[in-house]
Amino acid sequence: MTPRCMSNVVTAARAAIGARFRLHGRDPASGLDCVGLVAFAYGHRAVPSGYALRGGDPAAVAAQIAACGLMPVEDAAAGDLLLCASGPGQLHFAIDSGGGVIHADAMLRRVVERPGAVPWPVLGRWRLSGEG
Repeated sequence: MTPRCMSNVVTAARAAIGARFRLHGRDPASGLDCVGLVAFAYGHRAVPSGYALRGGDPAAVAAQIAACGLMPVEDAAAGDLLLCASGPGQLHFAIDSGGGVIHADAMLRRVVERPGAVPWPVLGRWRLSGEG
């Protein structure tokens, strides 16, 4: 991803900080979940619906991410989409902010930026295809 595009993803994600958490939420004004935050930050790409807070197949999620035009990457960069295992049987999306992660925190009931290392195991990292 080019620095300009990375900046746009992070800038968009930061614009959602403080939005309330709402399961299946897709609009910062009414609330976002982690999928809604990613859709908002990446320009409202197609996102899955009908999912639960727990469960999910990481391989199936990776296929859905690829279908949205994102490519898996190994190196870390601001603006990357992260798929994390935030608990037993629980998948969670976050956005690499360059110095931490931006994510929809169900416990805090809002979108937050958390500084430092990613607090969960990262199962995958993606960027927009053709950029990076």
